[in-house]
Amino acid sequence: MSRKSGKTNIQFEKSLARLEEIVAKLESGEVSLSDAIGLYEEGITLSKNCIKQLNEVETKLKKITAELDGTFRVEDIT
Repeated sequence: MSRKSGKTNIQFEKSLARLEEIVAKLESGEVSLSDAIGLYEEGITLSKNCIKQLNEVETKLKKITAELDGTFRVEDIT
């Protein structure tokens, strides 16, 4: 794994963990309306970032498959 992909994975994991925290706070109902709006905005930003990273990974997973004859082909993972 390259350093960049490792760093991206850590960022994804941190973003996902923060999203879980935000959801828990919003579900608790113990935040003010203005705090809830701020948390919601942060959650949307984190969500978009996670989706972008997942899309990048999906693109990388256009799998290079070794054929029996030693050639390679690119195959979409569905």
